[in-house]
Amino acid sequence: MDICTEQATALQALNLSASLGHGAAHRQVLHGIDVSLAAGRWTSIVGPNGAGKSTLLRALAGVLPHGGEVLLHGEPMPGMAPRERARALAWLAQSGAGEASADDLTVHDVALLGRLPHQAWLAPPGEADHAAVERALRQTQAWEWRARPLGSLSGGERQRVLLARLLAVEAGVMLMDEPLANLDPPHQADWIALVRELVGQGRTVVSVLHEITLALLADDIVVMQQGHVRHTGPCAEPAAHRALEAVFDHRIAIHPLGAHFVALPQ
Repeated sequence: MDICTEQATALQALNLSASLGHGAAHRQVLHGIDVSLAAGRWTSIVGPNGAGKSTLLRALAGVLPHGGEVLLHGEPMPGMAPRERARALAWLAQSGAGEASADDLTVHDVALLGRLPHQAWLAPPGEADHAAVERALRQTQAWEWRARPLGSLSGGERQRVLLARLLAVEAGVMLMDEPLANLDPPHQADWIALVRELVGQGRTVVSVLHEITLALLADDIVVMQQGHVRHTGPCAEPAAHRALEAVFDHRIAIHPLGAHFVALPQ
């Protein structure tokens, strides 16, 4: 079943397949996935290690070659102008992958990179760009480090700056791969509150999370196993809980806790 088919769809994958590696190491990771992600909602993608969660997110973001089709608001992504797509969809890679080259940049300049889709070629940043960067750095409580080099920060601080860069794009759809990496519990709580704020503004958030209890705070969930989607639907549905327990070989159980749910070892 698709997620919330009565709602507008932000992202849709049709017969999506993807492979990783080369030569003897080549392997197919995604196997003909069909999934729809509702607009204006927070969707978590969960599953065991090796399920293909990050690969799916990278394919949806358009940063990984793939078979099949990805639609952004009903439009095939390859047919969109790159600048238009970059303004509409923002992407946070897992644990800042590929960010070492930015270590000498200041925190402010790293966040300012998120404004590139809004700037004319070789044009200097404008007032709106600087305002968006300040807003994003304050949202992630990183404004006070704005003059520090990215390479001087701790892992958690660095993650908050990269999240600010994502926010500075001001995209309607935000994809985040392990956004809670290196964040302590208070800043994880801040991230959840921020996501709720973004969704309240009509944004769409899709996150890959290992923390099942936190993933269950989302509106919808995509449960993956061995490169296939086993279930999609609202997080509160019993069918979602049964699917989660099944893909983890019933080594966890989902229990109600007030208005939410927790995943506990069996």
